[in-house]
Amino acid sequence: MEQQLTDRELIHAKLKEYFGFTSFKGNQEAVILNLLSGRDTFVLMPTGGGKSLCYQLPALMMEGVAIIISPLIALMKNQVDAMRTFSDNPGIAHFLNSSLSKNAVQQVREDVLAGKTKLLYFAPESLTKEDNIAFLHKIKISFYAIDEAHCISEWGHDFRPEYRRIRPIINDIGQAPLITLTATATPKVQMDIQKNLGMTNATVFKSSFNRPNLYYELRPKNDPDRDIIRFIKQNEGKSGIIYCLSRKKVEELAELLVANGIKALPYHAGMDAQTRADNQDAFLKEGADVIVATIAFGMGIDKPDVRFVIHYDIPKSLEGYYQETGRAGRDGGEGFCLTFYNYKDIQKLEKFMQGKPVAEQEIGKLLLLETQSYAESSMCRRRTLLHYFGEEYTEENCGNCDNCCNPRPRINATEELATALEALRSIGDKFKIDHLIALLIGKTTAIIKSYGHNNSEFFGVGAEKSSNFWSAVIRQGLIMGLISKNIENYGLISITPAGEKFIDNPTTVRIAEDRDYDEEEDTKSAAPAHGGVADEELYAMLKDLRKKVAKKHDLPPYVIFQDPSLADMAIQYPITIEEMQNISGVGAGKAKKFGEEFIALIKAYVEEKEIIRPQDMVVKAVANKASNKIFIIQSIDRQMDFDDIARAKNLTFDELLTEIEAIVNSGTRLNIGYFIDNYMDEEKIDDIFLYFKEDAESDSLTDAYEELGDEYTEEEIRLVRIKFLCEAGN
Repeated sequence: MEQQLTDRELIHAKLKEYFGFTSFKGNQEAVILNLLSGRDTFVLMPTGGGKSLCYQLPALMMEGVAIIISPLIALMKNQVDAMRTFSDNPGIAHFLNSSLSKNAVQQVREDVLAGKTKLLYFAPESLTKEDNIAFLHKIKISFYAIDEAHCISEWGHDFRPEYRRIRPIINDIGQAPLITLTATATPKVQMDIQKNLGMTNATVFKSSFNRPNLYYELRPKNDPDRDIIRFIKQNEGKSGIIYCLSRKKVEELAELLVANGIKALPYHAGMDAQTRADNQDAFLKEGADVIVATIAFGMGIDKPDVRFVIHYDIPKSLEGYYQETGRAGRDGGEGFCLTFYNYKDIQKLEKFMQGKPVAEQEIGKLLLLETQSYAESSMCRRRTLLHYFGEEYTEENCGNCDNCCNPRPRINATEELATALEALRSIGDKFKIDHLIALLIGKTTAIIKSYGHNNSEFFGVGAEKSSNFWSAVIRQGLIMGLISKNIENYGLISITPAGEKFIDNPTTVRIAEDRDYDEEEDTKSAAPAHGGVADEELYAMLKDLRKKVAKKHDLPPYVIFQDPSLADMAIQYPITIEEMQNISGVGAGKAKKFGEEFIALIKAYVEEKEIIRPQDMVVKAVANKASNKIFIIQSIDRQMDFDDIARAKNLTFDELLTEIEAIVNSGTRLNIGYFIDNYMDEEKIDDIFLYFKEDAESDSLTDAYEELGDEYTEEEIRLVRIKFLCEAGN
């Protein structure tokens, strides 16, 4: 006990001496003491929790050199630079990687052999080189530290096969205590790491993954460009990161933001190293407010005042999502995490996986399923996220996510949960969630038939409920510990002893059904402290006026102005025809045709309420988009074939229709009859046109498809909808 006390006193003294801190955060002290005693150590600590200190301080205190294995050169450089600021010895920390010249490598080795160096950083690829292995045989190693250890697991969000070679190399170089650190690890990933590194007996230190200062929100992906510009303008001067899946989108979005007066820079792996480094530095040094990036950006970036993280596209896994959102609010201040969601993005990601090995596809699909489940769930985001990482969050309402701030109606699902548990018990523990849902709703899949589950008493027992409903029920069972996921065979579920008890003695369970983002209109943020919500009073008045104008012109209301346009008017308060043209979905034609009455109403409202209107909220299009628009209009005027137009601008047919829809929704009249008459039967054209004129309550494609039936294709419905909007509204 006295020795332990001495050790504690010593590490506190060294903490003050080397880093200037008077106390440790969270588990840091216990982790350091464990490592100093020579025991293998597994550290699970969220982003911003102070993982680096857990190996930096022991390295300075222990005899020999600590070998730090890290996946990114930029991350190593940052850490080495940081360590040198804590010491007057410039050789205290070094890295050995492919970016160094022969002379620089020689200098590093001389410093190490002279005993000047306490931390030596390697990328896993560099560690495997024979000359480096030979060099490490010559020195005393205090311990090995493996940072971003989730890279060792193919179930992790950033799998790196080179990490699998670390253990054999350590065995070759020589045994020493091992510390592994990660900010994201599910129980499955944790087990993978420990097995692969031969450290199943390691002491595990797990900090809470809860970041109470982060606000989580998902929005339908209807007009993300405009939403993002509006959001940033409302948070002017704040630092933020926007993640996109493709390099092309990174470039386009950064260009769009700059065109709208926002200090933004792109970052992706396709850029040259110097430009990437310059853009990263500009962001860190506040030369730019926003960085638009792929996931290549951010690992190990320690910028404490990032105030928002936006995901333009849904991430491939919840680990990736947690890691990326975790870069917001690391100083404990405001952190807004906004994600745009559309199920089509999930389908896109699934397509990307085609051609990969089957095992990799399976893993990828299961990870995507978790992400989709999180996105569509109406349950507390924080609770769902923490459960994924094996942590229980007991609060019913966190008060800091969209689902808690804007809850959906909850219904009693006690009986249904008991039914789902009984069905799961009857089929055993060899199946995934989608199989159980298929059984309950009575969907005959190949697997259902092969196991004879179509003859089960539970087949179709819940057919009157949707798959969304059953998904929410099963997720509730997982959260309550009534259902468990098999760690070895990830994705397979089974009933727990607590689930068995629930069947015999059920307690009241209330759930909110999952969200359907395809059906939901774009909603403004429900976050209590972030503004951006439309003026509800004005919005209601505009809807009433739209009804009157529509009746006068004998048109459906959505033809006059769509709901997102009215919502935008209730934010921007346009009081001239020119300002009306800057509203989302309102072009010159529509502004002149219908705008006057709306302008008069808004003007009177602004004067009465003495409202100060937001300035400069125009989303300026970048040049290439504007040229696309002009080219399309001119080509249609010349009656060019749509396939030729698409080919000329390197667009798919679907993308061309989206461009045409945007042009028409802004009030420009296009005569596309020449193309439709050649493309479709006259009878079909009349049926669809009549539907939009007389039956449609909105311009929803989904509603139209359901009403008209599957003998009409999506392209046919879209084409006639464009024709109708042109003739009726423009």
